[in-house]
This record gives sequence, structure tokens and C-alpha cells, in this order.
Amino acid sequence: MTRVVESPLCVYRKGFIMRRLVVLGLLLSWSFAGAVRAADNELTDAEKAAGWLLLFNGKDLTGWRCNNDKPIATKVEDGALVPFLSGGYLILHEGKYDNFVLACDVRWEDPRCNSGIFFRVENPRDPVNTSFEAQVMAGGGSGKHDMGAIYDLAGPTKEASLGTGKWNHFEIKCDGPKISVTLNGELVSQINCDDFDKPGVCPDGQAHKFKLKGKPRAVKDFARSGYVGFQDHGHKVWYKNVKLLPLK
Repeated sequence: MTRVVESPLCVYRKGFIMRRLVVLGLLLSWSFAGAVRAADNELTDAEKAAGWLLLFNGKDLTGWRCNNDKPIATKVEDGALVPFLSGGYLILHEGKYDNFVLACDVRWEDPRCNSGIFFRVENPRDPVNTSFEAQVMAGGGSGKHDMGAIYDLAGPTKEASLGTGKWNHFEIKCDGPKISVTLNGELVSQINCDDFDKPGVCPDGQAHKFKLKGKPRAVKDFARSGYVGFQDHGHKVWYKNVKLLPLK
């Protein structure tokens, strides 16, 4: 049998290739580890570096209250906020924000579910008329009161809900007059407040509900900053992973 003797150059090249493969494997493993989503109610290192704020710690109600200034009557359940029977129409975070991305996960078990994510709440005593709402409810549809709508102003352009019993991920972006709602990675509704310059009327000619001191108001005149919170509308809903990225 003839023995094949490899040249030093060949041995060097094989060793070089093996070392490159090892390094590549390590880089891929580190990249994968960095891409792993944080545990519930925590920020990843990347989120911290980007400036995200964790609004709910998953353990207690620190930083949260009812919109009527009463303490929240419900407990944290399995790392989630529960607006139902909280003692107020909304549970609100103590911070006020203007331009931001608000992210959270929401789940319900009742197929009749109705709740909402309120943002830029100007007057906590009158959130219905002085804030925006991203609609949270069971079912689909494209109406201005359906899942993912900017309530009473713009209906969803597509159905993106994962349905009852599933965690649905919302991202709400407010940047000056522009507001958008992304549901489970799909952009579902958006408006430019400056287009809503007529009191009580949407750009499509349909009336909306918003009033100030009993008189219809123009959405263009809404405050561009305020509180964020979650609605108790008579059904049990859970919210977790509540995070906010201030925009400059």
C-alpha cells in the first residue's frame, strides 16, 4: 500500500480551514444567543442599548394606578396586568410620553372580549374624549371598532389577530401627528392627525365620537403627549411585556 504524505502547505491549509469553521460556528452561536427574545417582562441587552423602557416589572403594580387615582384593586396574575375589576376605567402608567413606540402582549379567554390600549391620554378623568385607543377585542373585521383599529378613527386594513387564548403582540407608534398600529408584525391601521381638522368628522366624512365640553372636537387638536394604559371594558384581559421606546 502506498502511503500518501501530505505536504506542510496542505496540512496548514486544512488547519486554517478548520480554525475558520470553528470561529464561524462560535459567531453564529453568539449571534443566535443575542437574537433570543428576553424572558417575560424583561429587556434584552439590545433593547436596553436602544433605549427601551420597561413599564411593567411583571411582579407588582409599581408605577401603575387607576385613572381615577385609586390604587389598582386587582393583583398581578402570572406576570400580567389585569384591568378587569381594577377599580377604574383604565389602569395607567405614571409616565407621560409624546413620541414613542409602545409594545405589549395581550391575551383573553372570553370570545366576547372587549378592551383597549389607550395612549396619549391627556385627561385621565375623561379618557374617552381625550386620548387615542388601539382596539383589543375578539373576532376580526375591518371596521373602526374591530381588532387593531384606531378606535372610531381608522379600521384595520387586514386581519392579523391570533385569536382567543393566544398572546397577541401590539406595537403602537406615535411620531408627531402620525400614529400607526402593528399587530403581530403586520401594519393594520394608521392615521395622520393633521388630516382630521374638522370637529367631529373623519376625513372620510364619517362622524367620530370625540367631544370637549360637550362640543365636537378636531382630532388635529388632541394633545401630542400623555399617559398610556389599558381599559377595563367588562371582560378579563391580560397584558404583559409592556415596553416603550421614546423617539427623538
